[in-house]
Amino acid sequence: MITYFQPISPAAKDHMEAQFSLFADMSKELFHTVQKINELNIQVAQTVMEEAITGTHQLLVANDPYEALSIAAAQVQPVVEKMRAYLQHISNIAAGTQVDLVKTAELHVPETSRTAIAMADEVARQASEETEKVTRRQKAAMESLTNLIHSSADGGAQKTRKSK
Repeated sequence: MITYFQPISPAAKDHMEAQFSLFADMSKELFHTVQKINELNIQVAQTVMEEAITGTHQLLVANDPYEALSIAAAQVQPVVEKMRAYLQHISNIAAGTQVDLVKTAELHVPETSRTAIAMADEVARQASEETEKVTRRQKAAMESLTNLIHSSADGGAQKTRKSK
C-alpha cells in the first residue's frame, strides 16, 4: 500500500497556529472561571459548615421547644441572604468571563481571519494549478489518441491499396 504525504503548507500551518492560540487563550479564561467558582464554593462551604455548627449548638442549648423554634426561624433569613449573595457572585463571575472571552476573541480574530484568507487563497491557487495540469494531461491524451486513430486509419488505407 502506497501512502502519500503532502506537507502542510505555510498558510495552513499559520492558520492552525492562530486557531491554536485562540483556543489556548479561551481555555485559559475558562479555566480561570472554574478556579473562581471553585474558590467561591469552598468559601461558601466553609461558611455554611461554621454557621451550621453554631446554629446546631444554639439549638442544643435552647431551654424549651419555643426557643429552639425561634432560633431556627431566625436562621432562615440570613441563609436566604447568603444564597442571594452566592448567586450574585456567580453572576458576576459569569459576566466577567463573558467580557474576558470577548476580549480574547477580539484579540485573536484579526490574525485568525488573515490566516484563513491566506489559506483559502492558497487552496484556490493550488486547485487552479491542479486543474490546469489535468487539462493539459487530458489534452495530451486526446492528441495521442487522435494521432493513433489517424495513423491507424492511414496504415489501414495503405494496406488496402497494396493488396489491390
